[in-house]
Amino acid sequence: MYDYIIIGAGSAGCVLANRLSEDPAVRVLLLEAGPRDWHPFIHMPAGLAKLVGKKGVNWDYDTAPEPHLDGRTLWWPRGRVLGGSSSINAMCYIRGVAGDYDDWAAQGASGWDWRSVLPYFKRAEHNDRGADALHGDEGPLYVSDLRHTNPLSHAFIEAGAQAGFPRNRDFNGPQQEGFGLYQVTQKEGARCSSAVAYLHPVRERPNLKVVTGALVNRITVERGRANGVTYTAGGKAFHQPASREVLLSGGAINSPQLLMLSGIGPARELQRLGIPVVHDAPQVGANLQDHLDICTLFHSTQRVTYDRVSDLKIAFDYYLRGHSGAGSSNIAEAGAFVRSPLAPDARPDIQLHFVPAMLDDHGRRRLPGDGYTLHACFLRPRSRGRVSLASARASDKARIQANYLGDAGGFDLRMMVECAKLSRELLAQRAFDAYRGAPIFPARTDLSDAELVEFIRAKAETVYHPVGTCRMGSDDDAVVDPQLRVRGVDGLRVVDASVMPTLPGGNTNAPTIMIAERAADLIAGRIQ
Repeated sequence: MYDYIIIGAGSAGCVLANRLSEDPAVRVLLLEAGPRDWHPFIHMPAGLAKLVGKKGVNWDYDTAPEPHLDGRTLWWPRGRVLGGSSSINAMCYIRGVAGDYDDWAAQGASGWDWRSVLPYFKRAEHNDRGADALHGDEGPLYVSDLRHTNPLSHAFIEAGAQAGFPRNRDFNGPQQEGFGLYQVTQKEGARCSSAVAYLHPVRERPNLKVVTGALVNRITVERGRANGVTYTAGGKAFHQPASREVLLSGGAINSPQLLMLSGIGPARELQRLGIPVVHDAPQVGANLQDHLDICTLFHSTQRVTYDRVSDLKIAFDYYLRGHSGAGSSNIAEAGAFVRSPLAPDARPDIQLHFVPAMLDDHGRRRLPGDGYTLHACFLRPRSRGRVSLASARASDKARIQANYLGDAGGFDLRMMVECAKLSRELLAQRAFDAYRGAPIFPARTDLSDAELVEFIRAKAETVYHPVGTCRMGSDDDAVVDPQLRVRGVDGLRVVDASVMPTLPGGNTNAPTIMIAERAADLIAGRIQ
């Protein structure tokens, strides 16, 4: 008998496994559908480019046809391995800004305001620059400056200054706005995923068991209380009881899917699939949000990009020279946060990731020659989508309808045009004169707003930040309450990015780890 069963060993699940098993009197079972994080490309930061095609560590999702993006189905890679998406992401350490979390509290997520969550960001963090009022240096999650950067990344920062924007050495400091290099979740030049930070150091605890290759089919509920899970592993089926709580950390797609498979969700949808209704929760799977991203690509006249560098040479140099060189790059080295003319408040509403290589279709399609890519996304989309069941089988992928650009007023589309125009402006600055070749996407630099709309509908993609499908709040429609307890079912919590009421202003890995750090205190009764 285990006290706690954690479903999913991703960014949140590894944190919970570590923090809950600190008490030797508590027995913890961690179940992960994917394999161990053994692959060397996971741990060499630049190896993320090669992980794109590794389906063994990726759920390999696709959306349903998106009606406002020319009916395209968009690829959604999500981590299916110890560490989850923190084992395959670009390692950018971004929290968002104070107003993001104050907004959560104002929407009914009491206790999740900035003042309340900052201590958990700091508790998680081991920043190489040291501790201060906003940073920690004793946590398990290493946050570091990049060991290697490309000259094009510095040209991008200079272009921002030439366009009149400030430089920023710390996007998680007092001010988010500006241009600079990202700090990354790396330890001594290697990826520091949640598995590396939280799980590997405690794997030998006798009160913690980790099972990989374990697909959970259902959370079992008896008399209104979650009492265990059924799962398959190694071709065998198991029912494992839990004496205290079941903790669901599957992420924004898998968590609502498993709730619905367990009879917790919209009753009409469950009945249609022959799933017995345990609790009618219409908002399970709703409120899906993601950052839509538009890429602007140029050829480079100088062969300084990462396009032609031999993968074998990068790996050889990286391991031979003590985790240094291009192999230690997260590829998306430089970035920016900008406040657009349409911003409704003082927060930056556009994020940029600059890549000194040509990335088309998430890097799955290699383009000839040398080039560079500027990603731009609108940080606070108003469109909302939904995750729903395609069948009653856990082995079948859920249906994802992101509904990008589907907001009634069309504000998201106007903001994406702003993103594309800003990208064009930045790449036209003098800093790129020594590198700028012919434009690739879009093929012209003089597109009208109407032509930019066509370009966005044809080429925009996810930047990998889905959240919100098990929204927390104090209202009756919220899937979980501010203590992350599932409404209508005792002994069950959701702890991952799916509980976020709205997207924070930036990458979502650091906020997800913060959520799990605070959840551990809630579960242990150290806070209310």
